[in-house]
Amino acid sequence: MRRAMDPSQFRAEFPVLEHHAYLNAGTDGPAPRRAIDAASARMRFELENGRAGHEHFDAIIALMQRRRELLAGLLGCAPEEVALTHSTTDGVNIVLGGLDIQPGDELLTSDEEHPGLLAPLAAARDRRGAVIRQAPFAELAGAVTEKTRLVATSHVSWVNGQVVDAVGLRATGVPVLLDGAQGIGALPVSVGELGCDFYAASGQKWLCGADGTGCLYVNRERLDDIEPRWYGYSTVVDSAEPLTSPLQPDARRLDLGLLASSSGAWSLAALELFEEAGWDWVHERGTSLSATLADMLAERGHDVQPRGRSTLVSWRDDDCEATSGRLGENGVVVRFLPGRGLVRASVGAWNDESDLERLVGLLG
Repeated sequence: MRRAMDPSQFRAEFPVLEHHAYLNAGTDGPAPRRAIDAASARMRFELENGRAGHEHFDAIIALMQRRRELLAGLLGCAPEEVALTHSTTDGVNIVLGGLDIQPGDELLTSDEEHPGLLAPLAAARDRRGAVIRQAPFAELAGAVTEKTRLVATSHVSWVNGQVVDAVGLRATGVPVLLDGAQGIGALPVSVGELGCDFYAASGQKWLCGADGTGCLYVNRERLDDIEPRWYGYSTVVDSAEPLTSPLQPDARRLDLGLLASSSGAWSLAALELFEEAGWDWVHERGTSLSATLADMLAERGHDVQPRGRSTLVSWRDDDCEATSGRLGENGVVVRFLPGRGLVRASVGAWNDESDLERLVGLLG
């Protein structure tokens, strides 16, 4: 049995915590020291050796493939079912843009979705005649009807940390696209148990990778249902004969191009750090600390929003933008949610009780 990494040892991997109570991984995760070292080493290599030839491109592809393998393990699927993207929204666009959506097809979503999901849904409505229907996040499964072609919703609500009723959705038999921006890396993910056909996720949030990294799970049985909208060097089997070459036989056909090797090295090193720490420990510590923070806030009279076993904690505030700014000026990094009157803290395994106490102490 893997021995969990000591919390102080793990925390030391994130230098930002020496000065700040960093509670904003729901936007961007803290940068691990070893990840920045890996990116710097890769950039130094390119500075001194140039960026040409098989060695350069083989290194980029090797970094991508290793990330694909680790992400597949984290998602509970085969590497052949993982496409590498630049963001959660990329994955959402690949699915919604690639499905054969017809005029009148109903796409069901919730009332707590991020613009990164809602904007592609709006495009499916405006350009392809889809009908968009919204229902309360906690009641989505019951809102599915015989007209519903696809459910597109968050695994974890970015608003308050509620977790989707995956069991209920799976029972409907309707295809499901999950926005996993606040899921992957924050809590255990098994696409098989979730019963989703598609899972789009970010690499810069709970995985602490570089900006511009993401992934998309596509159930192998649904791959041919997605028409690729972006073609290039890596999406065909034989890049030397692209006019006659078939597409890659797996999710690589949906990859969105090559990633800078420095970003690939950063993101891979971050994943390897979590692997070393042990994902079970990472998930348990992050969700436990979040539950502790929710209790601390509620005990002091703050209106904490309903949440699930996740890493997000939101509470109402009369001037959430000012509160978020004041906290930031005092070294506590959170965010406010525009238009919702909420301040949100994102708690990870790298945090400790001192971060929570610092936040609560400033709120009063």
